[in-house]
Amino acid sequence: METVAIACFDGFDELDAIGPYEVFENARAFGATWDVSLRPVGDRSTVTASHGLTVEVDGPLDAVSPDLLVVPGGGWNSGEDAGARAAARRGELPDAIAAAHDAGATVAGVCTGGMLLARAGVLDGRPAVTHRGALDDLRATAADVVEARVVDDGDALTAGGVTSGLDLAVHLVGREWGETVADRVTTEMEYEPRGPVHHRE
Repeated sequence: METVAIACFDGFDELDAIGPYEVFENARAFGATWDVSLRPVGDRSTVTASHGLTVEVDGPLDAVSPDLLVVPGGGWNSGEDAGARAAARRGELPDAIAAAHDAGATVAGVCTGGMLLARAGVLDGRPAVTHRGALDDLRATAADVVEARVVDDGDALTAGGVTSGLDLAVHLVGREWGETVADRVTTEMEYEPRGPVHHRE
């Protein structure tokens, strides 16, 4: 796993994306050799997140072929013109998620980013979780909803609420680069992941 793209769209939750970004970048300092970038759908230079943070991005998502695509959530229940629900409604990001997965990428949804994975059809018949405020919406899809903080189903992972993105990222570091690297990251960040990871039985 060498190329990591974190999808960005107007209204994404800052911590959903920046939390995993910091975990992955710390992992690079301890031996992981992946390249991590922030990527919007479409050619634009900045994206404005849900709490007003303007993020300078690294170029369009279709300019890379990610081995791992991380999809944040944000604003699913707000009904606004920005956020995950709006991105799902527009369709470009779910289409990009489906295309990346079809091309062999592992996809990971943080918080209501899981709803974008569901909209892309990636979670059909698979265990998954999302933010508690969107669980009924996830149950209305073809996903198999489980009560867990992080769900690892191989090439499709999901995590519950906002801070669970840190747990998902630490889990991926351990899975891809070993527990020694993951332990060094959590020590550096003074962070203790919460709860077990659910795997398909």
